[in-house]
Amino acid sequence: MKPRVLLLLFSSLFAASANAQILSDYDLGGASKPKPDLSFRKENHYKRVHQSALRFILRGQLDKTEQFLNQYSKRYPSDAETLYMLGILHGQRDSIGKAEDFMVRAIAAGLPDDRIIAGPREIMKPLEETELYKELMQKYSRNLVHGPLVGSVSDSTASFWVRTAAESAVEVFILDDSGTVVSRSNLMKSKSSEDFTAVVAAKGLEHDTEYSYSVYLDGKLCNAKAEYKFRTLSPKGAASKFVIAFGGGAGYVPENERMWNTIGSFDPHAVLLLGDNVYIDDPESVVMQQYTYQRRQSRPEWRKLTARSPVFTIWDDHDFSTNDSWGGADIAKPFWKKDWVFPIYRQNWANPSYGGGDDQPGCWYSFYIGDVDFIMLDCRYYRTSPKQNPKSMLGPVQKQWLKKQLTEAKGTFKVICSSVPWDFRTKGNSLDTWNGYKQEHEEILSFIETEKIEGVILMSADRHRSDCWKIARPNGYDLYEFNSSRLTNQHIHPTMEKKGAIFSYNKPQSFGLVTFDTTADDPQVTYDVVNIDGEKPHSITVKRSELTTK
Repeated sequence: MKPRVLLLLFSSLFAASANAQILSDYDLGGASKPKPDLSFRKENHYKRVHQSALRFILRGQLDKTEQFLNQYSKRYPSDAETLYMLGILHGQRDSIGKAEDFMVRAIAAGLPDDRIIAGPREIMKPLEETELYKELMQKYSRNLVHGPLVGSVSDSTASFWVRTAAESAVEVFILDDSGTVVSRSNLMKSKSSEDFTAVVAAKGLEHDTEYSYSVYLDGKLCNAKAEYKFRTLSPKGAASKFVIAFGGGAGYVPENERMWNTIGSFDPHAVLLLGDNVYIDDPESVVMQQYTYQRRQSRPEWRKLTARSPVFTIWDDHDFSTNDSWGGADIAKPFWKKDWVFPIYRQNWANPSYGGGDDQPGCWYSFYIGDVDFIMLDCRYYRTSPKQNPKSMLGPVQKQWLKKQLTEAKGTFKVICSSVPWDFRTKGNSLDTWNGYKQEHEEILSFIETEKIEGVILMSADRHRSDCWKIARPNGYDLYEFNSSRLTNQHIHPTMEKKGAIFSYNKPQSFGLVTFDTTADDPQVTYDVVNIDGEKPHSITVKRSELTTK
């Protein structure tokens, strides 16, 4: 094995155990033990092709990597991601000139050049002395590598996520329509230990107001030609009308990245990503996790949308671990949950909060827009096996938190967002949805009834289509579930009208557009399925009067 590959695998940053099992069965702390499929992928698995190549590289199987990529290149000779991965491969062989040539070709084929700087840094080290890398480091010394991404926004605050080329002091200036600075964020330094990311926050803003903003690095304006705008949300408890976009299933497929432009064309007040936001499926590899986030963050379509619309996220199995997996009841077991997966997730988003923080990691939290409460659930970190008793999807701490949120929520609508479907019919006999946790499912829905909590709407992702379901509740009002999880994925799941769905849509890619109007005499929420071409094949409106206790 080449010395550089040994350095890569056994560096103090990642540790040997990070990739020791990368091609063999995972030990996921009680979860199923899936094997990554490293065979030649079909077009509908594009999101996996280059992850397979990267796994070969991380094992030091460089000849196998080249054979694999050359096979793919014969069919797709101008694929930018393949050229990029060949550049990484030759860097690991110390063929620096050849590595640089492949990176130049990748950029010419459409790869955003920020990818060379973003990394993952560990596998980009061989290219650091090339002219290309030096030129790009100079370019990005005064420009953001990734971002800005507008994270959690409220009626008076806003947060902003960025990635920089080097450790830099980051600050955001908020300007009104006259160009006057009305607020400055706190000053945060992007750190190499945080993959050169930082999140800054501004406060003292007016509600329902559109602002411009500028990002400064080390006191100097960056991305000088960019014009960034965002808007604050309605104040808590205020009747309002607003639109959100939601979905999941966003595997990296270049030709489908235009979905982010489609979503942006509706100018949503917020974007809710409910899991499988990127496909990692490799909890024991820090490099793989960084790579999958970075290739999405580099896309111009993504950057345009997220520089404008606030993004709120939770994860599902493919962001958190592997397919249909569970983390188990322990906070720190398996080791990768608390030490790697959770910190890297947090490095790449700007949510309002993260579960119980470092002491009780997770991605659950709540936020509001006007008089609508949103409750975001973590359905993976503390999930236990559905084949053993006792079993839990949420774990006791989060479940108690959920009940408290429901009893304290005063909104006209309360939206509970789960990464997996609520209706038992959505995935047949699979135990991966709430179907595998029926007792806890009933406990939560019965709690809504006994506490007479009105106005509840359910939202979810996971299934590669867009559905609407109605869950009959004999002791309360029937619950509506809006499900959507084929943002960019090519792979589809069959439609479900024959299984009882109000509607079900799987071709082409789609997202959920949800309009809340609590100013109406009978407040209402409308769920439109919108496909990647901006068409609306299905729609349903639910009145507040339908969601009242009997």
